[in-house]
Amino acid sequence: MDAPEAELVAGEPAAAETPAPEQAPAPEQEQAPKTRTGRVGVVLVSHSRAVAQSVAELAGALLGSVEPAPLAVAGGTPDGGIGTSAELITAAARSVDEGVGVAVLCDMGSAVLTVKSLLGEEPSQLPEGARIVDAPFLEGAVAITLTSAIGGDIETVLAAAEDARSYRKR
Repeated sequence: MDAPEAELVAGEPAAAETPAPEQAPAPEQEQAPKTRTGRVGVVLVSHSRAVAQSVAELAGALLGSVEPAPLAVAGGTPDGGIGTSAELITAAARSVDEGVGVAVLCDMGSAVLTVKSLLGEEPSQLPEGARIVDAPFLEGAVAITLTSAIGGDIETVLAAAEDARSYRKR
């Protein structure tokens, strides 16, 4: 069975790789401590692949000259239908994980339930530090991609997204 693919904003899909089983180090070797470098990864989860990709493209375009944050979409089902897929969400989150957290923004309903389920599993299917974002989809996507791109930590990224809820339009 082929592994699902996580689509990066740049338009080039990043194949989700199944990690090799961890092997215990030889007695004379020590494992290096896990370093936490990089930026917060961003995953946009929508019931529609086209919607997720379009929102990701708009958010990326609004960054101007700022180098984009690691961003992937998990839209629709693996066969291209409308719905959500735990496999696509997991692959997308792993593809953008740089060791400092992953902000997962969902459009609605079953997308939210699927991410909450993945976060609640023991062990979690999502990378360490993955968090669900409580924000409107489009405004939140712009806020988290920009805040991550400029180096905000996971708490700052989440706060920026949640501020998007209060954006006034009149």
